[in-house]
Formats: sequence, structure tokens, C-alpha cells
Amino acid sequence: MKTYRIPEIAQKYVEYDMIKAHTALPDLPDARLRLLHVFLNEQQSLKSNSELYTLVVSLVQLGMDTHDLIDTEQEQRSEPEMRSRQLKVLAGDYFSATFYQLLAQAGQIDMISKISSAVSEVNRLKVNLYVRMRQLKITAEDYLSCTVQIRSTLFHIFSGVLEGTLAQAWSEILLGVSRCEVLRDEIARLESSARLDKSWAYWHLMQEGTDDERQQLSSRMQDAAFVNSLAQKYKVRSQLTTKLKQSADAVVALAGELESDKLLGELTSIVDALLYEKPGYTPALNETR
Repeated sequence: MKTYRIPEIAQKYVEYDMIKAHTALPDLPDARLRLLHVFLNEQQSLKSNSELYTLVVSLVQLGMDTHDLIDTEQEQRSEPEMRSRQLKVLAGDYFSATFYQLLAQAGQIDMISKISSAVSEVNRLKVNLYVRMRQLKITAEDYLSCTVQIRSTLFHIFSGVLEGTLAQAWSEILLGVSRCEVLRDEIARLESSARLDKSWAYWHLMQEGTDDERQQLSSRMQDAAFVNSLAQKYKVRSQLTTKLKQSADAVVALAGELESDKLLGELTSIVDALLYEKPGYTPALNETR
């Protein structure tokens, strides 16, 4: 099985002095990329392109995640803030476009079409989620399900490329890993009340809180003491932690059914990283920035 080198290879397309000096980028979606890489390498007909496919998907996802960091608030910004915003726009466009060149050079025209269609679907799902949140027509579990779907949609294109038992297992395991990733990031958002607006915690509190608590929550999201007291009262962290552990166990159980020690070992490693490693910064579509 090939060694996973995507973060190192991606550096030549990502690490530019101008970007480093003036703005911050989200982390690569390492769990989903490792998952894709190991599945592609399990199929003999895809091994030769496993690194290329995983690299281009990493750049497309990074481009979308970078655009999600762009602040859309209509307010006066300082010059450094404007420069940071402009670079995010340009960087996201560059990452999103680079995959065309890489796949075209490799003669992978069909994969360009698949990825482009998936990007359009991701954007449609984001708009739908945004509208539902603006209309307050969403529960915490709706939010979780929609966010998992958004994160996994680009990777779902490989359901039509993988074969046999790998194809059968791909979608379910992808959803499981994406769910673990979302839950891990939602737990990380609890560390800062500024990041809790429109998070799973927010929708859970709006759903479970009293009428008075819901009213106050809408107007006091910047009051860290108030928000933290509600989160403790309704056991937000313990519920998210339980969901993460249950999702991780489900992924490992699915991996065990594949009867491949290599896949089981790789998937266990991916899940352990999501459970025990401190997460980086992955933007949520709705996150206050």
C-alpha cells in the first residue's frame, strides 16, 4: 500500500509567502483524504491514480473551505482585514482551479466533470442549509445531518469508481468518518463562545432551552459566561462526545466487515486521530468569524 503523502505534495500548491504573511487557511480534510487514499489503493485498477485523485480532491475541498472563511458582513474593515479577505477569495479560486490543470494534464477529463458536478451540488446544499438556518427551521440533528452531507458530497463521486465490496462499503464508511469529523469540530467550537453561533450547540440549546433562555441566547451569543452556563446545563459537551464515540465505533465495525486487515488498521488509525488528536481549524458554513 502506498504511503500517504498528500499533505507534503499539496504544499507546492498551497504554501505561498503572500498567503502566509497576510491570511490563514483551513487545514486539509486529512481524515477524508486518508480514507479516500486507502480505498483507492485497495483497488488494483485505481492504484496508479490514487495519489492524483486524492491530491486534486484535497485542493478542491481546500478551495471550498477557504471560501467559507470569507467574511460576508457589510462593515468597515481595516487594510490588513481587507487584504486577508481578498487573498482568501483569490486563494480559494486558485485551489479550485488547479485541479482542472492537474487532471487535464493526466488526460482525466471524465473526472473533471465528476468533480465539477459535485462542487455544484455542495454549493446547492450549503445554500439550502443557510436558508433553513436563517428561517430558524432546523434542529440540532438536522444541522448535523446536513453538515455531514456537505462534507462528504465531493468524496461521494468515488462510489461510481470503486468496485465490488469496496464500492458497497465506501458510502457508509465515508458518511461515518465525515460524521466523526463534524462532531470533533463541533466539540472544538465549544472552546470559544464566539464560534458557537449557529453551531450544533446553538441549535441544541434553541431546541431544549426554555422560552426565556432561547430569547436571551439570540441576543447574548457574545456573553461567554451565559452561553457556557447553558451549555453545561444541557450537557452539550458530553452529548457531542458520546455521539463521536458511537460514530467512531460504527466506522470500525463497518471496516471489520470488509475482511481486510490493512483497511481495518488504516480506518482504526483514522478514527483514533479524530478521537484523540487536537483538531485544527475547519470552517463551518454558518460560523461567525
